[in-house]
Amino acid sequence: MLISALADLSGTPAATIKYYVREGLLPAGTREGGNRTSYDDTHLHRLRLIRALLEVGKLSIGSVSAVLEALDDDERPIAETFETAQNALSRDAVPGVSEPGAESFERADGVIERAGWAHCGDNVGRRIVAQTIDAFAKAGHPLTDDYLDRYAEAAATVASADLDAVGAIADRADRTELMVVGTVLGDTLSLGLRRIAQAHRTAERNLR
Repeated sequence: MLISALADLSGTPAATIKYYVREGLLPAGTREGGNRTSYDDTHLHRLRLIRALLEVGKLSIGSVSAVLEALDDDERPIAETFETAQNALSRDAVPGVSEPGAESFERADGVIERAGWAHCGDNVGRRIVAQTIDAFAKAGHPLTDDYLDRYAEAAATVASADLDAVGAIADRADRTELMVVGTVLGDTLSLGLRRIAQAHRTAERNLR
């Protein structure tokens, strides 16, 4: 297909498609006679993935590039690709946030320990949890251990759902891509469902 058809099918302006090609996010098309360049379904699939990461996942161009590079590396272990996606999402989600205090890190470690999550001390999520604990305290609403542990329990349920979906896919490339997409877009899904659940529980408990 020509770039005009790719633009129509993907809902992406031709100029933007060319920009993604220049940035290395999208493979170049196949040169034909004259100035014609053709694209195929793999370009359409990649373009839709790029837009999901940018528009829904809110990643930067640089982070999308890192994630796609990891996806394209067939020799890279899935766990490493997963970590790349986590780091990219976390870097773009909490820019400019101050370093949390030692007490907040200790409390984050406490949550990890009580949840029984082994080998997670260097995960980027530890810093995010500590930052959040710090922010609540500074706002005058320090979090209790019970509150944190209930969030951890909910997170474990979501993580199991993610990995169950990934494990059901036989093809390695598709499995890896779903893990990355689920990592990036799953946060947005969780946010939306949490908003709905909060509204439901508020009405159910008749809070005023």
